[in-house]
Formats: sequence, C-alpha cells, structure tokens
Amino acid sequence: MSPETAKSQETKTKLLEGALRTLTEQGIAKTSARTIATAAGVNQALVFYHFGSVDELLAAACRYGAERSVARYRARFSAVTSLSELLAVGRQIHEAEQEGGHVALLGQLLAGAQTHATLGPATASGLELWIAEIEQVLTRVLAGTPFGEFTDPAGLARAVAASFVGIELYEGVDAAGATAALDALEQLGLLVAALEELGPVAQRAVRHQLRRTSRR
Repeated sequence: MSPETAKSQETKTKLLEGALRTLTEQGIAKTSARTIATAAGVNQALVFYHFGSVDELLAAACRYGAERSVARYRARFSAVTSLSELLAVGRQIHEAEQEGGHVALLGQLLAGAQTHATLGPATASGLELWIAEIEQVLTRVLAGTPFGEFTDPAGLARAVAASFVGIELYEGVDAAGATAALDALEQLGLLVAALEELGPVAQRAVRHQLRRTSRR
C-alpha cells in the first residue's frame, strides 16, 4: 500500500469512527459534516471528498460499526452448544454493548432511518450480520434436538435478534421491564435445555406430539 493510499484509508477510518462517536454522544439531530469532522479531527471537506455526502458517510459508518461488533463476538458464538447458552451469551453481549454506548448508537440509527433514506438499508445490513451469526448457532444447536425438524433457523434468528433490539430500545424507558424480559428469555432457554436432556423415549414422544400439532 502506497503512503497516499494509507493516508486516505486512515482519514476514512477517522471519519467512520468520528461519525459513530458523534451519533452516540450527540444524537442524529446534531450529526453534521462539521460535528463529525470535529470528532474525527479532520477538515469537514474530507467528509464529501471521501463519502460524497453525510448520509453516505453515516451508512458506511453503520456497516463499519456492525462489522467490528460482530467480529468481537464471533468466537463466542462459535463456542455456543445450546439454545440456553446462546441466550446467556446474548445477554452478556447486550450488557457489554450497552456499556460501550452501542445500544444508544442503535437507537440513533433507527431514529435516523426515518428521515435519512440511506440509513434504513445500512442499519438492516448491519443487523443482518448479527442474524447470520445467530442463524449458524441455531442451525447447529437445534439439529440434534426434538425441535430441529420443526423450527426455521432463519426465521428464529430474526425473532431472537428483533427481541434483543426491542429490549435494548425498551431499556431506555423501563430498565426493570427490560431486565424482566431478558430473564424471561433465559427461562425459556432453560425450559428448552430441560427438554434437550430427556432420554430417547421421551424425546420421541415430544417429536410425535410436535408432528401431530404441526398437522393441525
């Protein structure tokens, strides 16, 4: 990589991180080329030089932030062996992301998507990265359980992701209610874990009942 290319990439990274920091600390309403450039420590003309517009920079920053976050937890997802463990890991990630300001960032991105046309697809693309990781885990851990043939990992992954997104946003207005919702998800995971530990005869009975229910 030439010095000029390295310098350009460094500036783009500063702008991406400056955009994320500005969204988190000042909110979408106060996010502009000037505030982003100030946070990045560069001239605001570089926003337009590298990204064309503030909206395009925000969309790129959304994808950049999601890629970094998912990469941090990929090894932990790979080590999950049960649904209850997945939900427990999800709660740990939620707490870490909240402490790091990423929950507030998600709220700003979702709010901004209502008025910034490029943010909706970019935010959805970022969430898809999380969904893809969750789907891989669900496909793996449910395969050998009575639920494997009756569940849609892709749809279930979206339901899990949507639940955590909703809880993250809900927490801002009702922290106790959000905690209760997380507790309920973990209890659901424990119930599934108990069914997974049943012996072969009991598991066949569960499968038989599920098949009968699915035909109705």
